[in-house]
Amino acid sequence: MGVVETLALSMGGAWASGVNLYGTVVVLGMMDNFGLIDLPPDLQILASWWVLALAIFLYLIEFVADKIPIVDSVWDAIHTFIRIPAGALLAAGAMSGLDAGMGEELQTAISLLVGGTIAAGSHFTKAGSRAAINTSPEPVSNTIASVTEDVAVFGALYTVAFHPVVFFVLFAVFVLLLIWLVPKIWRFIGQVFGNARHPTAAYGHAKAQQTGPNMGGFGKLDLSGASDTTTLPPNSSESGPKLPPY
Repeated sequence: MGVVETLALSMGGAWASGVNLYGTVVVLGMMDNFGLIDLPPDLQILASWWVLALAIFLYLIEFVADKIPIVDSVWDAIHTFIRIPAGALLAAGAMSGLDAGMGEELQTAISLLVGGTIAAGSHFTKAGSRAAINTSPEPVSNTIASVTEDVAVFGALYTVAFHPVVFFVLFAVFVLLLIWLVPKIWRFIGQVFGNARHPTAAYGHAKAQQTGPNMGGFGKLDLSGASDTTTLPPNSSESGPKLPPY
């Protein structure tokens, strides 16, 4: 593999693993077995059939879990500690076939750092988007997002293998989108869960809505009890039988 192809494999593998690690392993291993690409020596293990069988099994589990609201966010939280290190290792493994003239140890360290950063960027973009989607009560958007992510991973790996220059253009677009979108997503999530952590603020907001001008004619909600009128029984001195004096 040339320099451009190696860099594309390193960055593309890290990015794809941050979104769907098991799908990435399956695609790269299958492409090597079918002779579509030649994986570097340190990534040849991905082409072994026992690794592919395990990756396919885990991909099928993720395929289902990724489409269930809340379950997908729990799955993403657990895989924070799996996708990012795996992305770093994929990037370093891809660069192992390239001599950049900076020494093996330094090249490996830089590859791990860059690969981990790329995987973290794609992972937190996915996880944040899913957490925001889960604030919606309908489940259809989770399925659409999951299928879109899988298509993006397979498409990215296709461009890595056959059109590496196109991948670099798409990756640049992703970086710009990451800079613009991720802060908005996490700000929105912070606002949602911030309200959940402060029930008094949520109560005040709900009460303001109930006492606002567009109440549908139900009147003002009064929880103090001051407006309650209680009918007392008539005074015994004014009605009822009179007791004789002692």
